[in-house]
This record gives sequence, C-alpha cells and structure tokens, in this order.
Amino acid sequence: MRFLVLGAAAGGGLPQWNCGCPNCRDARSGKIASATQSSLAVSLDGQVWAVLNASPDIRAQMMGCPSMHPRELRDTPLVSVLLTNGDIDHIAGLLSLREQTPFTLFATSEILGVLAGNPVFNALNAEKVSREQVEIDRPFEILPGLEALVFPVPGKVPLFMEGDLVRTDLVGEQTVGVRLSDARRVAYYIPGCANVTADLLDMLGDADQIFFDGTLWSDDEMIRSGTGTKSGLRMGHISISGPDGSIARLAGLKAKKTFIHINNTNPVWQPDGPERAFVRAQGWSVAADGMEIET
Repeated sequence: MRFLVLGAAAGGGLPQWNCGCPNCRDARSGKIASATQSSLAVSLDGQVWAVLNASPDIRAQMMGCPSMHPRELRDTPLVSVLLTNGDIDHIAGLLSLREQTPFTLFATSEILGVLAGNPVFNALNAEKVSREQVEIDRPFEILPGLEALVFPVPGKVPLFMEGDLVRTDLVGEQTVGVRLSDARRVAYYIPGCANVTADLLDMLGDADQIFFDGTLWSDDEMIRSGTGTKSGLRMGHISISGPDGSIARLAGLKAKKTFIHINNTNPVWQPDGPERAFVRAQGWSVAADGMEIET
C-alpha cells in the first residue's frame, strides 16, 4: 500500500486564517511548514487512488500531487472517497469534486444522512457520483485489490449538529476508523478518536501502519493558549501526551505510527521542540503535507 498525506492538519489548517498563535505565526513566516486540512490518499499501483476524507483543501492538494492529475481531457485517477465522519473539514471538499466526473462515495448510513440533510451536496450529480452505504465491520472493496472495513471509535456528532447535551463517547456510525488490507499488510486510519478503548486496542493488534488522531498535545491546550474554551475531550479528541494519552495507550503496538489531523496549536508542529523529540523517541512520526509512506 502506498499512502500520500494530502493534508496533515486539523480543521482550519496551519496557519489558521484567524489565528496568531506561535505556530501560525511561524507558518506564515516560513519558519515551519504550513499544512492543509486532513486527508489521506491510498493506492496499490500509483495509478488509481482512494481518498480518505474530502478536505476543504482538496483542490489544492490534488493540484500539488502529479500522480492525481488528469491523464486525458476529462479524467481523474480518483476512484473513490471514504468519509470517517460528517465534520466540515472532512466533507466540504466534496463540493470541489462536483465537476461531472464519476467516482464512488463510501460512508455509513449516519454520515450519508448528514449529506442528505444538506441540499448543497446535491451538487454532486447522483448519476456520476454513487453514494454507497457501508456497514460497520463488513468488508468492501475501496480499490481493486484493496479491502476496507469501517469500525466505530469513540467520538461525537459534527459540531454543526450539536445540541444542548453533547456526548463525546458515542460509539456507532457517526465516527469511524478505517482498516485497509491488500491481503499482505494492514493499515489503519483514525483521524478522530476520543478514547483508546480496550476493544480498539485489541483491534489494532494486527496493524503494520497506523495513522492516528494527533489533534492536541494536551487536553487543556486550547484553553491554556487562549485560542479556545473547549478541552480536547469536549471536542472528541484524545490527547497525545499524558498517562491516558494516545502515546501511552498505543505503546505496546509494533506498527509504524503516524500522527495526523493535528491542530494548529499543537507544539508537535515545531520540528526542533521537545514535544517532537518525545514523539520520535516513542517511535511515532508526525504527518506533513506531501509525505509518502509505503507499507
């Protein structure tokens, strides 16, 4: 399996348009690399691709990737798109893929319901873009020779669907991870996860490669930095650090592990910072736009 990180950042990207935090200032000045919003492409042959989550930045992401350029007058190597939740940073890019070129859109019934409930997504011509409902824990073919399976991970409904009472420990079709297998290797993509449960940890035991939620370094990161009022848990994201963080919870796995969907405030963006050094020492890498990984 060949993976291409189209976008490594969480919603808003790096720099975020309205943020003057140290990371965003450094990204604007060129001191650290900028990053677009989270999306991951996968291929077996480098000729046809599936995209996991349609970032709002997908047009620029595909422009910057020659292997995903049209090969004919009207053409795309993009065969399918798979959505892991209904968040804006994972569905808005569908509106940039409305140009009458066929591909298959895979999602659970609940995520498809989010699209169906907003008529703007009817811009995707149903005669060109088929919406295929996938079932939890039931394999399907996302590319020829590449099997995908979606499974529930703890999370919440999209921000724009929140009510007065918000549960961040929902386990169902609203937030899923993806298991990919070419019959030789196994990879997982989990860009949003509120907690590493025993069931999730057990499932990841066969992984050769994991792309995992790296949104925040610490649960109170946005509160302490003055950039927000919500904790990571309230946003539906487990933190990287701490005794209950993802590094500690996934420490026993032998897979290659990469953080993706990283918030603009996360100090792990700083390549020479202690947080990045700690991540590397624990056997993790940090995703970057354009990064290629073969498994």
